[in-house]
This record gives sequence, C-alpha cells and structure tokens, in this order.
Amino acid sequence: MPPGTTIPCDRKPVHTGGCQCGAVRYALYAEPLNPYLCHCRMCQKAVGNYFAAYALLRLSDLAWTRGKPAFWRSSEEAERGFCRECGTPLSFRYVARDQISMALGTFDDLTRLKPRQAFGAEAYVPFLADLARLPSSTTEGDFAQTSSPLPRSRQHPDHDTAQWPPVHP
Repeated sequence: MPPGTTIPCDRKPVHTGGCQCGAVRYALYAEPLNPYLCHCRMCQKAVGNYFAAYALLRLSDLAWTRGKPAFWRSSEEAERGFCRECGTPLSFRYVARDQISMALGTFDDLTRLKPRQAFGAEAYVPFLADLARLPSSTTEGDFAQTSSPLPRSRQHPDHDTAQWPPVHP
C-alpha cells in the first residue's frame, strides 16, 4: 500500500499536484516542513537532472486523490514514488519514518514553495550557478521562428480535473 492516507472531507488541501499524464494526483493538507534541494548522486539519477527538489511533510498530511504511484526501493532505507504510466518522479521517502518528500516540480503552483536548504553537496555540479545566465527564449518564440505549430500538449493541466483524459464528443 503506498504511503499516504485518506483525508476526511472537512479538510481543505493546501497544495495539489500530480504526474505529467494525470494518472496520479495528490493533495497536501499542511504546508511542507522544509522545501529543499538534494544534489547527491542517487537523487541526480532518480530525477535525471543536476539535483532533485523536494518538500518534506508528514505522511498523514498526504492523500493520493487519483491513482496510486508505484514505488522503487533505491536503497535499503529509501523508496521513490513515480507514475507507472508516464514515469514522472513523485516522491522520496525513508521507509522507517512517518514523513515523505514530494517532488516540487509536481506541485500545481511551483511559485509557492522556495527551497530553503541544499543537501548532498559532495555531488554539486560546479557550473550550476552559471545556468541562470545562459541565453534564454520561450517555447512559443522558438516554434514561431521555425514556422512550426506549437505541439498540442497531452500533459495534465496544473489543477485537479473531474476526469482525465478528457472525453471529447
């Protein structure tokens, strides 16, 4: 059984989120305790990036509202939750603890949680601080330059939906 509980209906979610395809959705019923980045090599590989970004909370404040994640034991002490359909990394958890860390990139509103701490400094990528100064562009602008239409996304929107995927008449 995946970690997370059924929350009484009288509690209002503080945050919602889910995977890219919409097969797994969740609600948080309390503010996370410590949004953080982890640069350790295990987290780098788990999320396929230079670091992982998570928010820690009590298991009792998490409810899976659509679908359930799959879990993989990445070590004797830890497991990582992900969407079995699209592969989106969703969580990290030390199995002996009553806490879980949810991936910040899966939150519907990314602007509400700013990381306050970084772990795994031994694997910090030296050029990470330079990335904010790279030349940048927008997705729409890039496609406009090629005269190609913007691809139609099949990604779940950043809010809860009554049904997913949508039914088209």
